[in-house]
Amino acid sequence: MKTGLFCNYENHYQNAHRAIFEQVALVKYAESLDFEEAWITEHHFNDFSVSPSTLVIMAHLAGVTHKIRLGSAALLLPFHNPIIIAESIATLDNLCNGRLSIGIAKGGPFPEQNKHFATSVSESRSKTLEAMTLIHQLLYDTDVSFSGEYYQCQGVTIYPKPLQKSIPVYVATSDDDTLKFSAVNSLGLMGGTRFSLDTLKSNVTKYRAINPSGSDLLMLARFFFVARTNEEAVSEALPFIRIFNQRMKAAKNKVQSYENHSQNAMPISAKKASFNEDNLLENSIIGDVNTCRDKIKRFQDEINLGSLALNPCSLDLQKKLESLTLYNQEVRNYV
Repeated sequence: MKTGLFCNYENHYQNAHRAIFEQVALVKYAESLDFEEAWITEHHFNDFSVSPSTLVIMAHLAGVTHKIRLGSAALLLPFHNPIIIAESIATLDNLCNGRLSIGIAKGGPFPEQNKHFATSVSESRSKTLEAMTLIHQLLYDTDVSFSGEYYQCQGVTIYPKPLQKSIPVYVATSDDDTLKFSAVNSLGLMGGTRFSLDTLKSNVTKYRAINPSGSDLLMLARFFFVARTNEEAVSEALPFIRIFNQRMKAAKNKVQSYENHSQNAMPISAKKASFNEDNLLENSIIGDVNTCRDKIKRFQDEINLGSLALNPCSLDLQKKLESLTLYNQEVRNYV
């Protein structure tokens, strides 16, 4: 199992510059601990998670790191031109000397994104899959001609080509059609911080029914904090978890308000999306050394985890660094 850092660029102090460069410091420190991966999120119109330009951020990280693999978690493909994304991916793969992985998703549930990027919720998924199909052709083929429902091109060749012969691609989804697309094309799967173990197991089972081996590329992101005692870990992580919980509840309420005034139903309101501290803590890797080892071991045993991306849950940079150090010393080699 590879160990990574999940980089959400949380802006706890309403200082975006500080948030950005504290996250850069975490990535550089993770590299010094020989973490294999750093995964960068994409958020828009969000004063808390200040990472709208994922590939720009990754290009900066490519210049200040040397060996850690850089991944998007995830590019929201419906909101981008796939030709530009293909060119950017290929350029970035050269800039980071072939250390690039790409995670993709359809975005949401945030109405402002769909509104301002002129993409309805109902077409987000199909645009994502069509865009990924075109991007793959553009990355590795020449004179690409494509005629889809949303995207068309004729005789296009992008330059440069990627340094890697095949850039790993991961898909964040629990949708059956998208899981099928991922399995048929041997793409990896991504599990977000709130994906329960049962959801992950269901996704992997559906994937492996089509492709028995491809889901070995499974990346799981998890809220994380390890300390000497469970009480210390929970005490440090809980303020972070509560802020996240409050913001997700506010987002859900905004979606529900949007639904009440729109004919285009958003997918979150009817779901049993549960935002409470107990569920978030249960799905996280938070506790003393033995608790964290046991939780990780359970993920490994039940879903054959390929990569674990840790999002340190603290409002204090030094505490995050200390927790990553303790993980590296007393958890990592035991799982």
